[in-house]
Formats: sequence, C-alpha cells, structure tokens
Amino acid sequence: MEILFLAHRAPFPPDRGDRIRSFNILKHLSARARVHLIAFVDDDAVITDEHRALVDECVLVPRTKPQLRAAAEALVSGQPVSLTAFADRRVRGAVNDILSRRRLDAIYAFSSQMAQYLPATGPKAIMDFVDLDSAKFAAYADDAFGPMRWMMRREARLLAAFERSVAARVHESLFVSASEAALLPGSRALENGIDTVLYDPAVAAPVSSPRPLLVFTGQMDYRPNVDAVTWFARSVLPLLPAVHFAIVGRAPTPAVQALAGADVTVTGEVTDVRGWLAAADVVVAPLQLARGVQNKVLEAMAMARPVVASTGAAEGIDHAGTIRIASDAREYANCIMALLQDPPGATALGDAARRQVIKRYGWEARLASLDDLLGLGAASPAA
Repeated sequence: MEILFLAHRAPFPPDRGDRIRSFNILKHLSARARVHLIAFVDDDAVITDEHRALVDECVLVPRTKPQLRAAAEALVSGQPVSLTAFADRRVRGAVNDILSRRRLDAIYAFSSQMAQYLPATGPKAIMDFVDLDSAKFAAYADDAFGPMRWMMRREARLLAAFERSVAARVHESLFVSASEAALLPGSRALENGIDTVLYDPAVAAPVSSPRPLLVFTGQMDYRPNVDAVTWFARSVLPLLPAVHFAIVGRAPTPAVQALAGADVTVTGEVTDVRGWLAAADVVVAPLQLARGVQNKVLEAMAMARPVVASTGAAEGIDHAGTIRIASDAREYANCIMALLQDPPGATALGDAARRQVIKRYGWEARLASLDDLLGLGAASPAA
C-alpha cells in the first residue's frame, strides 16, 4: 500500500505538539505501508537519516512567504490567510508529480492548510484537521480590537466555510478530541498519545530548584501559551509565597522574556524538557484558549507530576480525576498551595496520573483505528 503524507510542518524533530502528533502518525503508517512525505520545513527542523528512513520519498519545501504577503494575497483572493500563507507552487508541483508517477492508495493531509493540495478526484483522502482552526480564530476575535478584530472574524468565517467544504469531499475528517470533532458534524476523534517509555520519571535527571517549583512547558511564541504564562505570572504567582515559576520552551516572545525575574525563569529552548518536569512540584497549564488534547498535560501526567490545569487544557483528556482543574487566579493558588502543603498527596496524585496515561494513552492504542480506516495490515517494515 502507498500513502502520500502532506504536512504543514515537517514532523521532525517530534518536540512540539503538532510535530509529536504528525511524527507518531507518520511512524505508524510507515510501519504498515510505503509512505511519501511532502511537507513544509521550518528553520528549526532537524532531519536525521533515521527520520528519512521512515519514508520512501521525502520532499521538504522551506516556508519563506512573508506574513504580510500572505495577508495581501488573502485580501485580493477572498481566501483565509491560513491558506494563502501555505499556498506554494513548489508543493503543488511536488504533489502533482507524485500523483503522476505513483499509484497511491490514500492521501493523509495533516492540518487544514494542506487540504488545498488534495486532488478533486483520486485516492482516498483523510483530512486530519487536528483542531478546528476556525473556532480558534473566532476566540481570538473576541479578545481583539479594531482592524485586528475584523481580520480575525474574517479568518474565522472563511475558514469555517473551507473546513465544511473539505469535510464534505474527503473520506474521513479527524480531530484530536471528541469535543473538537463534535464541532464539525460527521467527523471523528483520533486522540493524541504519549511515549510513556520516553516520559518516565525514573529515567529523567531533575534540575535543581531551591524553592518549590511550578513549571509550564510549550512553544513560547504560540499565542495561547504566551497568554497563559503572562496571566499566570501576573495574576496567580503573587498569591503564592516562596515559589518559583519556570517557563520552559523555545522561542519566547519579548512579552514572555519580560516576565523573567527573581520569581520567574524563562529558559528558552532546553535540551530535554523532562528534567524540568521531573523537578516540578506542580505543573501548571492555565490556557484560556486551548484546542483539543494538550500534549503538555499528557507529558506531565506521564512524568508522574501533579497538574493544575484550566478547564480548556483538561478538556478531551480522560484523566479520571488525576489532575486538578481551576478557573480563576484564587482557585489556581488554592489548588497549588494544597498540593505543596501535602507532598505525599501530591506524589500519590502524580503516580495515579502516570498510571492513567499508561492505561489510556499509548500511541499504538490511540492510532489503531487508522489501520481499519485505511485498510492497513499489521506492522511490518516498509518496502
């Protein structure tokens, strides 16, 4: 069986939310079929021979279009910026080339930006939306003002129409959680998983911290993460005496860097996030705008850490009561203080969280439904 895998960002290295999902799906498919990868590549991509060995062909196109040009093209064409930003003749040419040379059985498109490259007719098409981007931009619009609010509302409206049209013509539409799938009728959930061998507290060396340590992990130029840590540092941290807050993740924006101080560490990119998770007395996920299943929460649970999360960050995760949920600053502070004042209870909660992740979120179990969906056999080396 031959599958074309289209991705808006090359799934290498698997060190951020979308790349973790796309990498594990690609790995699952490549063990069962010949996979051809066409993807955009960012400057931070690190592609090894081991990565290339997963696929039969690998076409990586640098994404170089400036955002202002994408916005201008969107306004002229009446399309969403999310699509024009990823419209590229090189990618379209690569897709057309492989369609002309190979008898593909299926196309797996990862993220809605890549739906524009699906042929009108041809192989079975699977659209992995991951999250419903139109809902994300609608939420952005609620917090924006002036021309930016108009732009966000336009993006949400046009994307919603595009998402519906794509879902109507593909074989299956997938989302990261049942709550996201419910937003687009006829879709189904393909949940994220976690590598519980990699994320194991027994194999991680914790960093040192002289004070109780609160940790947030994530890509720190991603707006929901920026908003989350900014709010937490300004609204929750002052309510917590004698603690330290570590913001762990690459590409912190100037707004995030400005939070650094006596009580806040902004690490930037780290070699291994597990050391910070292992050292955390509490992992926090105070995202106000959260779509789908948050890998950061699964990773913290797998590392047996007590987690305090927003309703949105916990939504879609079958945590069986093993994480604490808070909705405002005082509630966050109370949950965190209760855990810090009861170390045995916090340890027991983290251990229960790890057991739940092992039981519920192994990647093989989560991706098994792809085999039936695509008509794949058991895992075997790709020919």
